Amino acid sequence: MPISDTFSPSTALTFAFAAVICAGLLLKFWLASRQIRHVAQHRSSVPEAFAKRISLAAHQKAADYTITKARFSLLEMALGAAVLLGWTLLGGLDALNQALLGALGGGMVQQLALLAAFVVISAAIDLPVTLYQTFVIEQRFGFNKMTPALWLADLAKSALVGTLIGLPVAALILWLMGAAGPLWWLWAWCFWMGLNLLLMVIYPTFIAPLFNKFQPLADESLKARVTALMQRCGFAAKGLFVMDGSRRSAHANAYFTGFGAAKRVVFYDTLLRQLSPGEVEAVLAHELGHFKHRHILKRVVSLFALSLAGFALLGWLSTQVWFYTGLGVRPNISLDLAVAPAPNDALALLLFLLAVPVFTLFIAPLFAQLSRRHEFEADAYAVAQANGGDLAAALLKLYEDNASTLTPDPVYVKFYYSHPPASERLARMPSPAQP
Repeated sequence: MPISDTFSPSTALTFAFAAVICAGLLLKFWLASRQIRHVAQHRSSVPEAFAKRISLAAHQKAADYTITKARFSLLEMALGAAVLLGWTLLGGLDALNQALLGALGGGMVQQLALLAAFVVISAAIDLPVTLYQTFVIEQRFGFNKMTPALWLADLAKSALVGTLIGLPVAALILWLMGAAGPLWWLWAWCFWMGLNLLLMVIYPTFIAPLFNKFQPLADESLKARVTALMQRCGFAAKGLFVMDGSRRSAHANAYFTGFGAAKRVVFYDTLLRQLSPGEVEAVLAHELGHFKHRHILKRVVSLFALSLAGFALLGWLSTQVWFYTGLGVRPNISLDLAVAPAPNDALALLLFLLAVPVFTLFIAPLFAQLSRRHEFEADAYAVAQANGGDLAAALLKLYEDNASTLTPDPVYVKFYYSHPPASERLARMPSPAQP
């Protein structure tokens, strides 16, 4: 066999894809094993810096929770790699595509059916994992508050919203791929970015209320306190709301949602129960720090740039036969010159979405490091605008109530953590006992 045939672009992609999957799986297994071992080794005693604030029982619960999730993630990662290989190199996506071509012929209906079938099958494969995480792991550690009926209702609503939004979006992108010429990817990117901005505006008002109840903040004293904070920081929001997060989980949080004039401040009801007014103010000041430092804007701009590069790459790859064959799929090419080939656009989309995460895994630490730096900046802003001791106390309560380990593996942190570990964050703040 000629060397040029042996090392064809298709063969090279196949070997590279398989090699990167294996390397990525080994890396993730190694990191998870480090995390399990490190947390287990420090389970027996609370770190000295936290000994006066965190009980041994709470520390051990956090360790057990972290270890349980990490061990389950090993199975989840192995399943994910097997499913990915099944869809690609083992021919699953190709078989699905050929079956739908035989039943529906080529065209928009077949392409949409391929996308829909892929989503449904993938969701069905992920279903046992989700159920185990929610009703076994979260239930065991006292975090799950969701009933099977509520879980089913959420599933039905998610499927309905996904269908009503996803199918028209997919249809328009597929149409652009087939009708907008060589620069279809630029038009598709413009549409995709416009859609993302639109969703940031309509999500708080129309989509989020389908899943949770949002009530205006009723505590007038707290409302006056956080309103004064926002005025000092030059921040305007459409309203202050309390979300019934306790219906689903005991985890606590607060966040901003929306865009422009549609911004809202949302507190989980669990957060308000666990923190004092001063601590709530400090947590909100941290979130305001993200806006003060334009972290949200920077992330949106980064999303724009990365998605533009992604669409451009997809525009080129979708025209390369080796891209399909190298990932285990026969492109829809007709040998009969009188018969137009069926479009490959849906295949290209799916293969791209399957392959990109495999190759971008190794740059994940860069984004995690940037996120941690943003968190430090937001913490510093919060300490300047509110009581630093309250912020430290709030973080300790949230770490304890969410069973976040105080002793994560340093290498695991650098690769995965979007937020700095408690020891690093609190080292930069005043003591919780400080007035």
